[in-house]
Amino acid sequence: MIAPLAKFIDWSVIQATTLREPPADGRNPRLEEALQFLKGPDFIPEESQPARVEFYPDQSGLHFRFPTPCPCHFEENNVVYGRLYRCAERWQERPVIVLLHGGNDFVSYRFRYPLIARHYNQAGFNVATLAAPYHFQRRPRQLRTLSRPDYLRSAKTHAQAVAEIRALTGWLLGQGCPDVALCGSSYGARLAGLTVSRDARLAAVVLNKPAVGANPAFAKQLFRRRLRESWLKQRAALEALNLTPFNLILARPAIPKENILLIEAIHDLYVPKEAIEDLWQAWGQPEIWRLPHAHISLSLTPGLTGRILRWLASRLKARRSK
Repeated sequence: MIAPLAKFIDWSVIQATTLREPPADGRNPRLEEALQFLKGPDFIPEESQPARVEFYPDQSGLHFRFPTPCPCHFEENNVVYGRLYRCAERWQERPVIVLLHGGNDFVSYRFRYPLIARHYNQAGFNVATLAAPYHFQRRPRQLRTLSRPDYLRSAKTHAQAVAEIRALTGWLLGQGCPDVALCGSSYGARLAGLTVSRDARLAAVVLNKPAVGANPAFAKQLFRRRLRESWLKQRAALEALNLTPFNLILARPAIPKENILLIEAIHDLYVPKEAIEDLWQAWGQPEIWRLPHAHISLSLTPGLTGRILRWLASRLKARRSK
């Protein structure tokens, strides 16, 4: 895609999505508590128990839910919702690809992922999807009235999401599935990166334009002056967060680099390509695809879904044959 057009699409979406957000009031950022939590053992514990998955009592066998391993004060957010798109026969003998959506990306979660799942099923792979914490039906009604930013809540939200992915992984492996791979986009790729930094059970992971860490430079993309100024006030806090395991660059993957794929959009206005290049270096230079797109347009790339599937299939087949 032509670079100016790709960047304009990113810029337009950034303005449209942030226009609805009130400027951060800074009343209760809880930065010190967040830094302490991120550096402690409770952020991503060593142990993980399998999810207690139950499927809805209908004939589809598609929709499931389970209690979150990390409950919070909001009842709506304490139940994890997902879908399992099984292969037609002997699904427990097939690997599973878990698709992790981007931040507030309802379109992908509701419409794109079912189409991708059908394609992957035909290739012999199960597909699972999860609704991330505070997304979609898990979003509490009173969330907009809470203080912004709240760094401790953000840190605990990441911990909750990773715990849920690991719990689902444990359940899938316990069902007999030989391999589980993660394929995340943007925020979902960030969660996949945090998960693979602690969980060696994963067979492979695809980080598609991952949000590597807090982005202090994001303020320059904002047209609305009050919102831009509120982001600029957070710069020191965001830089402090990037000195903790909140930053993927400071983590190290628990699986071989041959089973890790990074996808970079070189015109990205959401995630600086420099951050992904730094992650690539820090993680031992795994395979990386540098594509001439921006953050939004990359999702529209023809053939990318099939290319990712072929990359995953080679890793999962190699692992399954051992």
